[in-house]
Amino acid sequence: MRAVFIGASSLAVMTARLLLKRGHEVIFVERRKERIDVLAEELDCGFLHGDGSKPAILRQADPADTHILYCLTGNDQANILASLVGRSLGFSRVVTKIEDPELEHLCIELGLDDTIIPARTIGRYLADMFEGRDPLELTTMIRDVARVFSFVVREQDKGTIEKLNLPENSRVICIYRNQEFLIPEAETLLEAKDEVVIITHRQNLAKLEERWTPQRQQSTSQVFQK
Repeated sequence: MRAVFIGASSLAVMTARLLLKRGHEVIFVERRKERIDVLAEELDCGFLHGDGSKPAILRQADPADTHILYCLTGNDQANILASLVGRSLGFSRVVTKIEDPELEHLCIELGLDDTIIPARTIGRYLADMFEGRDPLELTTMIRDVARVFSFVVREQDKGTIEKLNLPENSRVICIYRNQEFLIPEAETLLEAKDEVVIITHRQNLAKLEERWTPQRQQSTSQVFQK
């Protein structure tokens, strides 16, 4: 399998080392020539010198034959832009790293579903470990045909959860409002910009994505038109 990394950050290099050790192909897109020179002596992988948010550069990384594009630079805006460009060029899966949690809603609205916030993830892991909890417990519970889907509430979605008219075998499991965690009750009303998390059968994903994707595609097209 093949992975492309935009930005040769410490996180990118660590992940690349693991992938190379497991026999996968790795390509780095890095604008700092001196960084490439150092890594080229250590890693048996490919390098592209240039700005990973530029379509001409990313095309050279061969989107069709790449399994995952990792956007892991130290700049949130650069990662978001590179992710959108990568998706428009046909990378089948894009992972976006951000440090500012306030940008998470934007990533969701733009359809960047594989968004990671390393500091928050590690912080939660360490806090749960301190209290004797298993941070990986949820991943062992969501299995087989079960899937998780999230979206940001639009004006037309406001109101009762029932008004969402979700597909069969779909339930709202939690809501994030102003970064606060809420367990929905029967009388809970959805507000604009709430992030809703649904558990559903995997066969419903296409229907859910079709319903909330047009908003994301429109936002993406507006970015490239500016």
